[in-house]
Amino acid sequence: MDTNIAYGLMIATLGVFGYIGYQASNAKEIEADDYLSARGSQDWLRIGLSLFASGMGIWILFGPSEVGYYGGFWDVVGYAVSSATPFILLAYVGPKIRGRLPNGVTLADYVRIRLGRPMQIYVGLISVLYMFTFLFAEFTAIGKATETLSDAEPLVPMFLVGIVTAAYISQGGLPASLATDRIQAWTILFLVVTLLLTLFGGDINGLISDARAYNPEDSWSIGSMSYTGTDSFKSGLALVVAITAAEMFSQGNWQRAWASESDRALTKGAWLAASLVLPLVFVMGVLGTVVAGQGAVEEPTAAFFYLIEDAGVMFVAAFIVLAIALACSSVDTLQNAVVASISRDLSDSKMDLQNARYLTIGMIPIAIYLATGPTLPFTIPLIGISALDAGGVFQIFLFADLLAAATVMPVLLTLWNRISSQGALLGAVSGLLSVVAYGALTGDLGDGIVYIFSPTNEFGLANLEVFLSAVIGSTIVTIVGSLLIPDE
Repeated sequence: MDTNIAYGLMIATLGVFGYIGYQASNAKEIEADDYLSARGSQDWLRIGLSLFASGMGIWILFGPSEVGYYGGFWDVVGYAVSSATPFILLAYVGPKIRGRLPNGVTLADYVRIRLGRPMQIYVGLISVLYMFTFLFAEFTAIGKATETLSDAEPLVPMFLVGIVTAAYISQGGLPASLATDRIQAWTILFLVVTLLLTLFGGDINGLISDARAYNPEDSWSIGSMSYTGTDSFKSGLALVVAITAAEMFSQGNWQRAWASESDRALTKGAWLAASLVLPLVFVMGVLGTVVAGQGAVEEPTAAFFYLIEDAGVMFVAAFIVLAIALACSSVDTLQNAVVASISRDLSDSKMDLQNARYLTIGMIPIAIYLATGPTLPFTIPLIGISALDAGGVFQIFLFADLLAAATVMPVLLTLWNRISSQGALLGAVSGLLSVVAYGALTGDLGDGIVYIFSPTNEFGLANLEVFLSAVIGSTIVTIVGSLLIPDE
């Protein structure tokens, strides 16, 4: 596609979203609480569409198909399930936490009343690390997607998406994000269904055959829906544990819990989001195995795009609109959610509305710079990353995932009245100590320490045993510690 046409489509699409966000910002005067929570304002359909749109970033055009290209059946299933389980958990846990803290904004708000200020800061730090990494990864992905589709300069869509979303989010906060989410959700659903039907409407038997075939050229790629080996199952389960735990600390979901008009609206909306996300991610993963069945590709991270490289101009145009909608839907959510975590959890609610707006705008240049994959002038302590390339970003994600895996059960178990604050704190610490213990038992103490900062197996993928150690260890110690050291 001609680059100028691609730029025109980007600007037009962003213009629509920018206008909707601007209108929402001017609909009423935004107060500080409304800016971060839009408290009690959304029915179940709006919540469901918002959770779906904010969860469906542009990663969906890359992540599932790459997993499908390299993995087997269980990897594809695991990725799809891990995308839906956070919403299912939210459907059950969200109303309980809303009931205990009606005026909350983030999960760490609840953590404070049960576990104290230090634990609130810790949960806030995990959340910000995870969400900000997700934010600049989304900028990387929109640049890569538009470059692949139209040879557009990657920085152009990064800046355009960043400027437009920062403009309406800094002004309108969560209400503006919720308003754009509805349009973005319908846009994503319509375009994805139409484009996939077009793709599958061709040689469906050929696609199924390729999905079942094994990669004839790339020895690193299993890439077959016929493969259901144990290693594929373990890899898929590792994705479920890691991603589910991390997504529970994605504060955009929790903001929408308090934006729901009722517990019933939250539950129905969360189930709607899960039912939309799961089949979509599954299909995108299957398409990755289709690419693998056709042979090796130069860039497996963009496996899906090899299926549409010979598509017509209208097909590519629709994908550019889809890519912008996907990027905006997650980027605006992450901007507001990061601000919520910093202003509520890290600054102890001392940041006023004007400074929150400045923070929304200020984080965008930093995120875009990091999205360019710079070589850092230093090595990130402990994690050992010196460049924010694909491998470096994946490493940060895994580190944040493990911190979340060690903390998620002590936090959620506090909904049981017999769990004490000291027991939960011990459980969170013991989750990480359990990882060290696992490493020491299977290797040596050094291996256990390394696992905390790099929880991977010999293939560089998420290590199931490490993540299970964190979850199981933290759960057992939280329960036992609470029974031995009850709150007075």
